[in-house]
Amino acid sequence: MADKHVLVEHALRAIDEEPDALVAIVGPTASGKTELAVSLAERLDGEIVSADSVQIYRRFDIGSGKPTAAECARARHHLVSALDPLEPFDAARYAEAATVAMEEIATRGKRPIVAGGTFLWVKAVLFGLANAPPANDAIRARHRDEALREGRAALHTRLVAADPTLAARLHPNDVVRVSRGLEVYELTGRPLSAWQGEHGFRDARHRAQLFAIRQEPSALTVRIERRVEEWLATGWIDEVRALRDGGYERARAMSAVGYREVASHLDGEIARCELAPAIVHATRVFARRQRTWLNHSALRWLG
Repeated sequence: MADKHVLVEHALRAIDEEPDALVAIVGPTASGKTELAVSLAERLDGEIVSADSVQIYRRFDIGSGKPTAAECARARHHLVSALDPLEPFDAARYAEAATVAMEEIATRGKRPIVAGGTFLWVKAVLFGLANAPPANDAIRARHRDEALREGRAALHTRLVAADPTLAARLHPNDVVRVSRGLEVYELTGRPLSAWQGEHGFRDARHRAQLFAIRQEPSALTVRIERRVEEWLATGWIDEVRALRDGGYERARAMSAVGYREVASHLDGEIARCELAPAIVHATRVFARRQRTWLNHSALRWLG
């Protein structure tokens, strides 16, 4: 990867070509999105609208990689620590909240910069979503109970029968999206992949420039390893213990990569000496899925 200052300059030159386009920073976990977004915000007199499905929740601080106090001092962040961990939230609600934030930022003469690794949320802002039924909290709660009782793989097996096209794209551990697929099928009798196929993310609501930082897999692994060790050393296990003690064991963010491994450690399923390797492995798998998704999108890779 190129020096971060070089990346910023490359991005700025591209932004100058389309000065009215919305800037969005996406990419695999641990690739350096926050630092790039903060640096661009400083240069563009901008503010950051987070697109991270874990950072949006309060108390999920260490393992979500929330911006530090220093980074928040350099650039104002929106939609970070905005919700209680038990509050339902999805891509449609995010698109509404992000649009409000972007409009508020613009009215103050600042430039909104969307940044985060939950790419479906970014796409929801840019293109809207398929006209599938809205979230059903009761169904989602039942799915979470079933995943805890029977295992995530059992939920995914049900999706294979209901929507094999969608199931082939989702990892069995991706409980949130597996649940959404089942939810739509249960409500309509029609696969979510069919709804999505009709929509196709073809009609843009915003003209946008999407940037991602190119990291070789080996370099990204090193970054992931360092981050995991740092987070574990600064209290990640205690954070998850406090969340569980506070009644947030069933919060959807608890199924996020890393949080579920720490929870398994607290349940005695993963030894302390095996915890960091388990989180690194899960994070690498997640990053590969993110890259696959991003490779189907029109964006500029920096570095």
